[in-house]
Amino acid sequence: MAMPIIMLEEEDPIYGDMLEETLSRVPLIDLIPTLRVSKSWNQAVHSSLLSRNPPKPWLIIHSQATRHPYAATTRAYDPRSRVWIKMSQPASIIRHATALRSSNSNFLYMLSPSKLSFSFDKLNLRWHHVDAPLLWRGDPIVTKVGDSIVVAGGTCHFEDDPLAVEIYSIKNRSWRTCDSMPARLKDSAASTWLSVAATPEKLFVMEKHSGATYWFDLDSNDWSKQFDLRPDQRCFYSVIGCVKERLILVGLIGDVENVEKVKVWEVGYDSNSGSFDRYMEIGEMPRLFVEKLESETFGISSINICLAGSFVYIYNPEKVEEVVACELIKGGGCNWGSVHNAVSGGGCGMERVVFTCADVKVEELERALRAENRRFEVVNV
Repeated sequence: MAMPIIMLEEEDPIYGDMLEETLSRVPLIDLIPTLRVSKSWNQAVHSSLLSRNPPKPWLIIHSQATRHPYAATTRAYDPRSRVWIKMSQPASIIRHATALRSSNSNFLYMLSPSKLSFSFDKLNLRWHHVDAPLLWRGDPIVTKVGDSIVVAGGTCHFEDDPLAVEIYSIKNRSWRTCDSMPARLKDSAASTWLSVAATPEKLFVMEKHSGATYWFDLDSNDWSKQFDLRPDQRCFYSVIGCVKERLILVGLIGDVENVEKVKVWEVGYDSNSGSFDRYMEIGEMPRLFVEKLESETFGISSINICLAGSFVYIYNPEKVEEVVACELIKGGGCNWGSVHNAVSGGGCGMERVVFTCADVKVEELERALRAENRRFEVVNV
């Protein structure tokens, strides 16, 4: 007897608004394979990211052991998807083991008497290794300005000039010296005491406690006169950063034992006159988030920031378990939130914790996943 033929109905395909809404709930890293499903799915992914749930800058946490072999781990928090991602890459990329540091939000570097290693792509997948500056330095400011790496101050005590500045050209692969930092910074010429920000043309340097600020023009090799960047005279500690060429200042108001307020300003800079001409208050951190930054022992004696896209991440170096996020709103104002750092050991003596952030797009993730021995994995914490 012939067997009956059973016809199975195919499920209706997902497409249009339903597909875009579904994709909007998928973590960014997991969207990469869907780009290759079909042309319509590729279009749906990009449409969903554009209109339904756009990418947001990742907070990236680098934890480096302080003992040999100085192993490092990297994890990122994606606020769009609210997930943590483990980022793995070959250990051979780092050719020598010294203290890992950061500036300019996604600029990582390591400096020893013989080598300067640095990385400035969004996910820090590519490292550059060059000869060290001529002068020995213990705690200099090191930052990327356009196509140059500026190393300033922080010289060892046996060097003649504590304010010396050396510049490495990434294009020419060579070092040059230039005018030293202003004499006013002689007692604070180290990354411990100075906050820096950079545009493609200028480096901004500010004393964290006084607000005394200078800019340096790489084309003319000129330092500016001194400016006082204290929008509120009660600011006892402040830091600066640049995002999309906007100069952002975050200040602590009150004193170390009683931080009354934490405020965020945009500082207006007139490139024609080379002066700072206005302060625009973006927002004041809600008390709930101020308390998240307070450590039991020191309160909030200092803060640091990293910026990308529309996000300013603010953290207390003495208490890295909590990071406050300030999302800048187009047209003015901001939204506040916080991220619990559950992926590092809290900056204990056994590890060094370094923060960066990056405005990561799907195209950049695609390229990163094609790179050899690179892995991105959503993890539960």
